[in-house]
Amino acid sequence: MLPAISVIAILIFSILITRIASAALENTGLSGKSAKFQSRSAFTGCGFTTVESEKITQHPVRRQIILTLMLLGNAGIVTVIVTLLITFLHKDSSLSWYYNIAILAGGVIILWILSSSKLVDKWLTKVINKIMSRYTNIQTRDYSSLLKLTGEYEVTELNVRKNDWIEGKTLLESNIRNEGITVLGIERLNGLYIGAPNRDVKINEGDNLIIYGSQTSIQKLDEREKGREGNLDHEKAKAIQEEVKQKQKQEDEG
Repeated sequence: MLPAISVIAILIFSILITRIASAALENTGLSGKSAKFQSRSAFTGCGFTTVESEKITQHPVRRQIILTLMLLGNAGIVTVIVTLLITFLHKDSSLSWYYNIAILAGGVIILWILSSSKLVDKWLTKVINKIMSRYTNIQTRDYSSLLKLTGEYEVTELNVRKNDWIEGKTLLESNIRNEGITVLGIERLNGLYIGAPNRDVKINEGDNLIIYGSQTSIQKLDEREKGREGNLDHEKAKAIQEEVKQKQKQEDEG
């Protein structure tokens, strides 16, 4: 029983480590999806694409985060394997063997549900960011002056993936300016950089957008997928931005 519980404890630790690393990477300017992908890839040793790896190696803080994840990942994977071997090779009654399997299966299912929960993820993000802002100085001066411009507005990166709502649209078709988001530049997979792109530029899968806007608006765009719900979310975002503009106009005139 103890080895099975130990495996679950190690899995919980692994999830927390990768989530903390994701939050740290987001604070260096990576999008939410890209940060999660990078941290999980580094922790498990799966690796990632050349373009994304360059964005890690060219940034000193990101390099340190990924290096730490690799070291912890190697230790964690070895520990899990050894603990599993102890669990299933331990000479005990068949009832105890089935009991260990039940504990492991139940623990993994619960962890999978919790790790997939948006509410849990949102709560964890808030807690991790508070702890990081209090006990670390993860935001280096070369980026933080741009990322936290004023209030909740920031300049950050948004990696476009397959089935993202914005993928396949031109800037005009996406109309994200009416959501309060401005695209400052687009970096293509082939390394081509398009600065101050015009409205006819098409956004492709794999593009890395350099964008300016509120954290809330950017996060919603990052999470939005193609389809009816995505279109409705876009319309809601435009309505919210219109209210913000009207409020700002009233305050300016007042």
